[in-house]
Amino acid sequence: MESKREPLPTTPAFREAREGLPEGLRNDFDSLVEMYRFYAFLHYERPFVSYKILADLVRNGWRPSADPLPD
Repeated sequence: MESKREPLPTTPAFREAREGLPEGLRNDFDSLVEMYRFYAFLHYERPFVSYKILADLVRNGWRPSADPLPD
């Protein structure tokens, strides 16, 4: 995934979801948020993200596990 790194959100919803995770999972959450926002904008031209859902995914075991496929 090649994209400009956008700053992470500062919304209350983002902060609440992130702070509800153990410290060791917050970097994974941040990575998932970045990727999801990028692709939401790419496909739908609006970066809507449900931070609660992404936090649940991380809490339930989502972790990056493979290198991206070539374009």
